[in-house]
Amino acid sequence: MFEYALHSLRHDELVARAEHERLAREANRLRRAARREAAARTAEAESHSHRRRRFARAA
Repeated sequence: MFEYALHSLRHDELVARAEHERLAREANRLRRAARREAAARTAEAESHSHRRRRFARAA
């Protein structure tokens, strides 16, 4: 019975650790995605804000 209790505790510990690591990976993935999106928005805003028109607009 003692071995079963130790096995059960170890199993629960491993499940909790795996869940924590999965959540950490997901948080890192979301942070990277947010950084990429922010960088894309910044680059897009900068590229369009300094653009000059080559020709006058037609009326």
